[in-house]
Amino acid sequence: MNLELILGEIQQKVANASPIGKTLKFDFGDQQLLVDGTGATNQLTIENRDADCLVLVSMDIFMLLIRGDLNPMAAVMTGKVKIKGDATVAMKLNSFFG
Repeated sequence: MNLELILGEIQQKVANASPIGKTLKFDFGDQQLLVDGTGATNQLTIENRDADCLVLVSMDIFMLLIRGDLNPMAAVMTGKVKIKGDATVAMKLNSFFG
């Protein structure tokens, strides 16, 4: 699945969620998605810049998460998702998934 399709699928979920107050980057290896929640609303871009929290995940696992087919906590506990940086930001991700 390409990044543009993912953007289309989650853009509204991210925008409708309460601002996360920080930046978060999903790293798929060769592509990234950045959630900038420092403003009045969360903004989703494909910028590759530093973030407060980095989530390392494959595209396949990410799609399971955003569709609600995989519990985010279970994904972390089983090593399917790795978190670096401010883990409290990652805890706010439930509002994006499902």
